[in-house]
Amino acid sequence: MKKDKPERKLIGRREMVDFPELELFEIEAKVDTGAFTSSLHCDHIREVDLPNGQRAVHFELVHESNPAYNHKVFEFTDFDLRTVKSSFGDVQERYVIRTKVIIHGQEIETEFSLSDRSDLKYPVLLGRTLLRKRFIVDVAKKNLSLKAKNSPKKRSNSPKNSPL
Repeated sequence: MKKDKPERKLIGRREMVDFPELELFEIEAKVDTGAFTSSLHCDHIREVDLPNGQRAVHFELVHESNPAYNHKVFEFTDFDLRTVKSSFGDVQERYVIRTKVIIHGQEIETEFSLSDRSDLKYPVLLGRTLLRKRFIVDVAKKNLSLKAKNSPKKRSNSPKNSPL
């Protein structure tokens, strides 16, 4: 008997995403099927010793175009340090964390490498590990999840528009 495949949602080359654990909402992300791991723009990334003897990674989220993103400091005790090859061919050691991201209504826990993306247009990159078996990418389109979220069909079912 053939298993039912989960329905894959159509997304564009750019999408708006939410990070509930990081208290970040409607952050524009670049969809990149060539990147293996997703990436999150951070600054002041450092490993620290905690008073309880554990190690943690501390980082600040920064993006000039989104004030809600600016200079929030986070601490993750569950992290990894990995060798990552950038799209420019540079090999770097990067910290990797697991966190939840919401894209097109789906909450997904996945890995994000922490990196300085200040020279790049988008603070978030969504890689193929996140995309695989969940989404189909149409590079001719953008922000399909946001358009679906704001469509009249979706809004008519929201509590603020329901009859008393």
